[in-house]
Amino acid sequence: MENLLPIGRFSDVCRLSIKALRLYDELGLLHPARVDASSGYRYYTYTQANRAEAIRVLRSLDMPLDDIREALAGDDPTAVLERHRVRLEAELDRRTRMLSYLRRLIERKEGVMPYEITVKELPSQHVATLTRRTSAATLGEDVGGCFAAVGAALGAAGVPPVGPPYLVMPDVIDQETPGRIVVGFPVAVPFPGNGEVVGEEAPAMTVASTVHRGPYEEVRPAYHTLQGWIQEHGHQVTGPLREIYLTDPNCTPDPADYVTEVQYPIG
Repeated sequence: MENLLPIGRFSDVCRLSIKALRLYDELGLLHPARVDASSGYRYYTYTQANRAEAIRVLRSLDMPLDDIREALAGDDPTAVLERHRVRLEAELDRRTRMLSYLRRLIERKEGVMPYEITVKELPSQHVATLTRRTSAATLGEDVGGCFAAVGAALGAAGVPPVGPPYLVMPDVIDQETPGRIVVGFPVAVPFPGNGEVVGEEAPAMTVASTVHRGPYEEVRPAYHTLQGWIQEHGHQVTGPLREIYLTDPNCTPDPADYVTEVQYPIG
């Protein structure tokens, strides 16, 4: 019989923590070769080190555990690896854009106000909306998924949107704090609702508005400019931040060409 390694020794061999090995056992990624029935001790073999190394490398590339399971389940992991390669390249592009944005932000002089502010009176409007809880790490993905879900619900009901999609952010979402998002489309007639997509009437409101041109990741200076303008002109923010997406990313390949209207309700 092949030599059995206690979990601590196998941890040293494959450079995975005991905690990680226990988790991978629970998730079905890497089962011990033997578990002692009386003590519950886990034992592994040297031949399992290659699988452990594959898991370690994939985790170092931030591959989700479910994708790792899929990659290791069959003889050909090409599709899973290709999907993750595309994901990594998109993340690299995003980080490169963020570095360029950071450089411009640092070089920007104090007091420069690159946004034009307008005040708008918005009438009440029938809308179809979906509310979801999200985190900073998955915000973009979740917003896109919510828009797709609302669009599908409208299509199934035969109710076309009559304006661009929008996002409302009732909560502050940052790296440490998740929160709610509300995505929606304006519609001409009341939407009857379909599962988590609901129909409602957005109330009339006065908003301070500006337009941001560029990647979504670079929109925060527009928030700051609006907030400063609102305070300087004696207004109060009376509702959550709103973003209206005036360009469709599916039809606008370069994020530098994205156009986003940013609004704060004021009183």
